[in-house]
Amino acid sequence: MTELIPLAACILIALGIGSNDTSNALGICIGCGIISYRRAIVVFGLLVLVGILVQGAKVMDTVGRNLIEVNLTILTISLSVSAVLIILSNWRRLPLSTHQVIIGSLVGAGVAYEAPVNWLSLAEIILSWVISPLVALCCGNLFYRLMEKTLSKLPLFRIERILRVLLLMSGFLIAYNTGANELATILGPVIYSGMTGKLEASVAGALFVFLGAWLLSHRVIETVGKGITALDPFSGFAAQFGAGACVLFFTFLGMPISTTYCVIGAISGVGMVKGMGTVRVSLLKKILMNWILAPSVGFFLCYGIARLVV
Repeated sequence: MTELIPLAACILIALGIGSNDTSNALGICIGCGIISYRRAIVVFGLLVLVGILVQGAKVMDTVGRNLIEVNLTILTISLSVSAVLIILSNWRRLPLSTHQVIIGSLVGAGVAYEAPVNWLSLAEIILSWVISPLVALCCGNLFYRLMEKTLSKLPLFRIERILRVLLLMSGFLIAYNTGANELATILGPVIYSGMTGKLEASVAGALFVFLGAWLLSHRVIETVGKGITALDPFSGFAAQFGAGACVLFFTFLGMPISTTYCVIGAISGVGMVKGMGTVRVSLLKKILMNWILAPSVGFFLCYGIARLVV
């Protein structure tokens, strides 16, 4: 009966991924008016399923086997706390890294129970968290500058038609990455603990991500799609493609990085080209604070709860 608790927490987190990460994939497309909200949700759900089935194994292995040796109690505490934090962050309309919350919570509960923690693997993950938004920022900045020197020379009607297609393709890439990286992070510990098989977990996880996107994602889409800097299809593609390329690279390495912060980094890189006056620095400061607090709160909450029940 107690095994149902971490499974229920996984469902809540998958719903949270859908509500939070649809904005990463297609929030810019929706904000630019290229695709309708409902159609975007359906496409997002399908590509999440493809991503987790085709390329989710490496990230599952990193989080579920290499990072920490989990048991039922560690899973129950860490996933339950993660679910609550993710839902609260979405309610506040602030993007949150599911990876950071889950990994911080797993390590916190694991340390309290003196479970073996692979500190080298944890250091590599944290380093990836730091580097990936900066890589995405540089990519977004670079792509925007290249497009200004090439694509902007074409007739306006051709630019718009090309960009609409390219922007959708880059959004589809991030939706795929959400399955291959984001969803794989929450499923890894559950699968490697032997609670469920990989195929059924992947399909069920993708289904609940879709439901979260359908029911809740409109709140965060308002922040990422329109809130950081004004985006048009031209600048939107540079940001989206920069973030998608960055996440795909780290997914090949098996690193559970935040799609959320890569998108934010790439959008900020585009905003820097357009002029820092176009970037809402106050919002970025709040997001940065969330970036620091998320894994820290997850760690200390899980550590404290685990010590109480030891």
